[in-house]
Amino acid sequence: MKPAAQVAPSPQPSRPQFLGDSSALAPQPASSGEQQTARRIPAWGSLALRLAATSGLIWLVVRNIDWQELGSVFRTLDWRWWAAGMAMAIAAHTLAGIRWAGLARPIGFQLSHLSFVRRFFEGVFFSLCLPTSIGGDVVKAFRLADTSSGRLLAACTVLADRLTGLSALMVLAATTLIANRIGLSLAASIGLAVVLVGCVTASLVLSVGSLDWLLSRVPMLHAARSFVAKLLPYQQRPRLLARAVAWSMLIQLGFICCVMLMARGMGLPVPTRAWFYAVPLVSLATVLPISISGVGIREVGFVHLLAEYGVTEEQAVALGMLWFLTQVGNGMLGGVSFLLDRNQAAQ
Repeated sequence: MKPAAQVAPSPQPSRPQFLGDSSALAPQPASSGEQQTARRIPAWGSLALRLAATSGLIWLVVRNIDWQELGSVFRTLDWRWWAAGMAMAIAAHTLAGIRWAGLARPIGFQLSHLSFVRRFFEGVFFSLCLPTSIGGDVVKAFRLADTSSGRLLAACTVLADRLTGLSALMVLAATTLIANRIGLSLAASIGLAVVLVGCVTASLVLSVGSLDWLLSRVPMLHAARSFVAKLLPYQQRPRLLARAVAWSMLIQLGFICCVMLMARGMGLPVPTRAWFYAVPLVSLATVLPISISGVGIREVGFVHLLAEYGVTEEQAVALGMLWFLTQVGNGMLGGVSFLLDRNQAAQ
């Protein structure tokens, strides 16, 4: 792919393959103070809405809670199972970092797998600390771009990583819901999952492959056109997306096992099959820009999805809180990694 001709300084020798000019991401100076205010108002409005949604979800969670019963759930919890779930979550996030490396290294970002894993955990940390749902993804892109001048391509690797992860969540949720509805056997369910994975992978490849056609027919800003053009490496290497979707299935299975282990420590009478749609559905809901860090969504989701199996509201809320606690623990690992990296850079 030949870079578009443009009047710009000569490219740096350390620029990875396929990297283009990153100036498209650089903030443009505002022509007036009104433009800057107009940019800030939507962000603050979105934050206010999410704060309101978070408060509403918390109210839905606590309004009917028996606090003594909730305390009893935590007192009788076997914390060894929660620790096992925590270890499983760390393993799943580690695999997610390796998946990201599999998407970024072949197109020019020559970092070690450990560096990608560390940056992925840092993304988890900032996802918890920042009010926006994509805060962690933005930090991951900029941290990756620290190693080169290709911010656009770094953002595209994060986008591809996010899309493949969401694809696996949807496949697992759809497979289990269909299997439960029509009573499929385990072998038939696995076959259905394989078919859905193939369909999702083909859709991703075809979507990226049609970008050239879309670019020629849709008027776009220069920054948007440059961003879309950076996805062309994935059009040329569709196996990268297919491999990432396969990794994502394994990663989501890890998160399902994480929740199952914590539920085992609580003694919840939930069949194994139920977790294969409850966990992906709740995970998909937490991705939506509804509440801050998914607070309240996990709890409300488990209350409604697990009620048919005899799980009390207090148990469902406790499970959601324990799952969030594992996210906080994984985020703390990312925070420590970020601080160590900053200290080394300052020395």
